[in-house]
Amino acid sequence: MSNEREIQDEDLMDVAQDPEQAHRLRKALKVLAENPKVGGKLQEMAQEVLSGRIGMKDAIQTPGYMDAMGDRLNEMRRAAENQTMAEREESRAKFAAWQKEQEAKEDEERAERDGPTGNIVTAPRRGGRGHRG
Repeated sequence: MSNEREIQDEDLMDVAQDPEQAHRLRKALKVLAENPKVGGKLQEMAQEVLSGRIGMKDAIQTPGYMDAMGDRLNEMRRAAENQTMAEREESRAKFAAWQKEQEAKEDEERAERDGPTGNIVTAPRRGGRGHRG
């Protein structure tokens, strides 16, 4: 996908409820598209949507893509069901740490996207109408 056009968050507004959800969806699609462990139809779907060759609405109505997503979710469910109590607790702790990290990254990205805030520190002006002591 390196030389191809890549959709923007706005291109997902036909399926997203708000710009924030569109942003998270595009990030999730990027993870699916770029992770070699995903493979198959699921990775193909993400790459097709990100390149703009197929819309997200069309992708979720394509049986092969939805079958691949359902298969992946079933794998995750089975793996979770087969965990011991200790493994579940470890997974919960890891997920909580990961989630906290993701929220911090999203806050940082949101701040960059939304532009300057009232917390900007500026240096004193040089020259011109400055205070003379």
